[in-house]
Amino acid sequence: MLRRVFTLKGKVKDARLYATALGLYELHLNGRRVGDWLFTPGWTSYNNRLQYQAYEVTELLKTEVNAIGALLGNGWYKGNLAFAEQRNIYGKQLALLCQLHITYEDGTEDMVISDDQWKSATGPLLFSEIYHGETYDARLARNGWNEAEGLDSDWAGTQIIDHPKDILIAQEHMPTRIIQEIKPVSMIHTPSGETVLDIGQNMVGWVHFKVQGERGRTITLQHAEVLDRNGEFYVGNLRNAKQTINYVLKGGEEEEYEPHFSYQGFRYVKVEGWPGELDLQDFTAKVIHTDNEITGTFECSDHMLNQLQHNIVWGQRGNFLDVPTDCPQRDERLGWTGDAHVFMRTASFNMNTALFFTKWLRDLKADQLPSGGVPHVIPHVLREEDHSSSAWGDAAVICPWTLYVCYGDVRILEEQYESMKAWVEYIRNQGDNEYLWNTGFHFGDWLGLDAKEDSYEGATPKDLIATAFYAYSTKLVKETAQILSHTEDVVKYERLYQQIIEHFSSEFVSPNGRLVSHTQTAHVLALMFDVLKVKDRQRVADTLAKLIIDNKVHLSTGFVGTPYLCHVLSRFGYVDLAYQLVLQKDYPSWLYSISKGATTIWEHWDGIKEDGSFWSDDMNSFNHYAYGAVGDWLYRTVAGIDTSIDRPGYKHIVICPSFGTELSWVNASYDSMYGTIHSKWMKLPDGMQIYISIPPNTDATVRFSGVSRVEQIRESDSAIPEMEGLLDWGLNDGHVELRVGSGHYHFTIEH
Repeated sequence: MLRRVFTLKGKVKDARLYATALGLYELHLNGRRVGDWLFTPGWTSYNNRLQYQAYEVTELLKTEVNAIGALLGNGWYKGNLAFAEQRNIYGKQLALLCQLHITYEDGTEDMVISDDQWKSATGPLLFSEIYHGETYDARLARNGWNEAEGLDSDWAGTQIIDHPKDILIAQEHMPTRIIQEIKPVSMIHTPSGETVLDIGQNMVGWVHFKVQGERGRTITLQHAEVLDRNGEFYVGNLRNAKQTINYVLKGGEEEEYEPHFSYQGFRYVKVEGWPGELDLQDFTAKVIHTDNEITGTFECSDHMLNQLQHNIVWGQRGNFLDVPTDCPQRDERLGWTGDAHVFMRTASFNMNTALFFTKWLRDLKADQLPSGGVPHVIPHVLREEDHSSSAWGDAAVICPWTLYVCYGDVRILEEQYESMKAWVEYIRNQGDNEYLWNTGFHFGDWLGLDAKEDSYEGATPKDLIATAFYAYSTKLVKETAQILSHTEDVVKYERLYQQIIEHFSSEFVSPNGRLVSHTQTAHVLALMFDVLKVKDRQRVADTLAKLIIDNKVHLSTGFVGTPYLCHVLSRFGYVDLAYQLVLQKDYPSWLYSISKGATTIWEHWDGIKEDGSFWSDDMNSFNHYAYGAVGDWLYRTVAGIDTSIDRPGYKHIVICPSFGTELSWVNASYDSMYGTIHSKWMKLPDGMQIYISIPPNTDATVRFSGVSRVEQIRESDSAIPEMEGLLDWGLNDGHVELRVGSGHYHFTIEH
């Protein structure tokens, strides 16, 4: 705890408080909390970049004597982080840096800074860790510690430390806040007699509670995602993370508490030590994540598909807490690059992620190795050698490109271009053959269902995966160079791309056009990244479809293949098969977890098995967004909302829904930078209705799959050639295609 008393010299016109910390900080001014931002200053590559925040505090100042108070916690800076019991990764000393800028009405200015006039003390917050929770002893509370009248005669002084200031940067993305409050839906008494609250939703945040009891009693709240098959509270998958709040009562009147510097991933809360009968109304679960604007909605006639969309969004909420983490509950919670890039397009439909990922990519660039290698997690907190797996390191290229496609802002490409090139050059310098990537460590098709027993790595050859991603990243760097008018690089990377494709075909494709690897993921990547000769693509797509059908219309893909699977099937004429995959209800499928009560996306297809037993404790998150990447397919293919690449950021919109036989209606929207795009379709006994909205300052291509005659379509009461807003029309590959301006359209299709 820190405090500083100061006296104003006149009537204040305005006041702003700037602050950051080594560790996490919480500011108070005259007894009131400053702002509602949590986990400040956020998590960045602290040795290179440290954010500061700015607060308008004019209304919090008093006439004469005032006091600033601050709490400091370990957080990511010096607390327990990653799975090797690491501590003090960035430093051993907590510290505050702040400046209060005051402008008086007479035009004079004053400043209160973090100097040697501050005092320090410990208080009731005895323990606070991201993974493990908090211990708070209310008997040790220092009343008035953040007010000018507070007693501080027993407080110690402070030490001014020397720390670089050139790493300071202003807050770069939306703050982390309490976004939503949820009341428990029920109280459970487990077979072993434990009392457990069910929040009804797997979520991330903390629990606020009110309690009254005798002095010295300890209340303990432990958090978990699931109950086991016997209905018992289950924490095995948390590994070393404690996720536990201990609160020691002061005694007397009613007390309230919620944590400061720790968050939990949970649906269930075990309560111990509660005085008297427990009342659900005394508990409120508070959902915490970075406050990215919600931009996408998707719903349809299938309630399980709607639950899937719900689970995707809640997985994103839980794992978008300042950085895109893999999971929010166990002793990990790291910014895994592979997870981030496969989910990024889905994430950017659901929420505005422009600032969120821009900030994270700057950390990626800051942590990138001099060789161009990319750490597995960003910010980088693992071992020195933990870097540069294919599909993971490719985030350096795929993520900036995806942001550009979604938001049309060329600045992200300008800013990340050297980082993108460095990654491709890193690959190029590996091994003896600069056109194949067959050296180094790779995760492969992580958690692929075709993995050998006791292995996490799918059966697809790692050098095939690596070379496919090498080709894709090279292609994107070439296209980026074209956009940025780097003419020499366009030629250089186009030549490299063609060489990689040639070598891919020589190494992994038979003379008759068969892939040497008979896995679903191998076929998906080869088709998705266009590394096959045009003449071979349909045959490989047909083989992929056969592999799926022979597997009883089930997938066997892992982290690398799954995100692209439905896109590839749809592109090559198997959209009905993609629908069947997505709507499968038995294991392995997206809907299997929903049949087991999931409210977020799981790490494993069978995190809970048919008999109710679990995957192994060592890696079994029930809030892991990677497989939620299918949400991109729901928006772009099922609802048919997409952007053209040549006019990105939805400046030119592409509306092309695919009408699955299993659905009777779909309704989706996306709030683009230009306004809301809306696509809704419903089946009629004798045809189809499609409603679309195109925002101002944009235009759109509308494709009617399966409709070959324009006479089959009417817009409101008009034939297509006479409709208002029409810019052009014709046939594209046998399907009617329109180009329309902004506006609202109601199409009726007659069969």
